[in-house]
Amino acid sequence: MTNVMSQTAAGSQTAVGERSLLIVEDDKSFLQRLARAMESRGFAVTTAESVADGLLQVEKVAPAFAVVDMRLGDGNGLDVISAMKRRRPEGRAIILTGYGNIATAVNAVKLGAVDYLAKPVDADDVAAALLALDNKKIEPPENPMSADRVRWEHIQRIYELCGRNVSETARRLNMHRRTLQRILAKRAPK
Repeated sequence: MTNVMSQTAAGSQTAVGERSLLIVEDDKSFLQRLARAMESRGFAVTTAESVADGLLQVEKVAPAFAVVDMRLGDGNGLDVISAMKRRRPEGRAIILTGYGNIATAVNAVKLGAVDYLAKPVDADDVAAALLALDNKKIEPPENPMSADRVRWEHIQRIYELCGRNVSETARRLNMHRRTLQRILAKRAPK
């Protein structure tokens, strides 16, 4: 499932229509499942397993749509979205991540992503995010974040803004440093 292309009479390759989709994900099994699911929804899928490969695919043929993992083995998926937006400004991209926090979501949107989805994600949600009209009212989430998760996200955001400095973050949040360290050491609440 590397490239879905159509052959012209001369034998050269051309991108398939306006539903071309690049998926950049380093989890191979998830990548294959999502690619199959998006193909069944009418997308012409190209896949990449690294930032470098994703950038190469964008240089070949800038896709109409992209689904990009935030953290990849060789860098940040936002680099792929930036490159795509330079080559195809009207392209629509979303970020997928298992390490979501508000600061990275804001940064993703500033760089051109139209949405930010936390893993695990359903292919229907991905397709809906890619195809949603900009002025369409967003449906409320079926399972919104808990209050504990919102608090954790806020702490993560301040921590990132403080350059990952625990003492400075604790001071700004008016929190004891050790309490903050315990919170940061734990996994994100559901």
